Amino acid sequence: MKLGWGWKIAILYSGFVVMMLCLVIAANSQHFDLVSKDYYEEEIAYQKVLDAGKNQSALSHPLNILASDKAVTIEFPAEFKSKELSGDVQFYAPVNAEWDKDFKISAQNNSFTIQRSALHNTKYTIKISCTVDGKNYYQESEIFLHS
Repeated sequence: MKLGWGWKIAILYSGFVVMMLCLVIAANSQHFDLVSKDYYEEEIAYQKVLDAGKNQSALSHPLNILASDKAVTIEFPAEFKSKELSGDVQFYAPVNAEWDKDFKISAQNNSFTIQRSALHNTKYTIKISCTVDGKNYYQESEIFLHS
């Protein structure tokens, strides 16, 4: 059986339509997590984060983040010793939004400890924002937690 050029064009066009439908269905079944739900409001207030990052870079050394099998410890610079420290630590997991964790800083002995049982074994971006003597500080670091 020999197909004419009209049938060949119809088969080619039909194949293209089927392929496009498969791509549309596959794209609609994907799940995308945004970094945060109120992204636009955070973008407007981002200048405060930039200023806090400049304050952080003026310190004698950056915040030190240590991970062990039992805990993640954040050590603050010597300038913060015996000063009132407030703020929060956000663990952002790009893999899954349900793994994101937020902690309020309660520093003892110039460090803050988070138990590993509260975190998953994955890559985290740690966003630390704190206020000391009315001055804001911000540091972002990446950490790989594994068992």
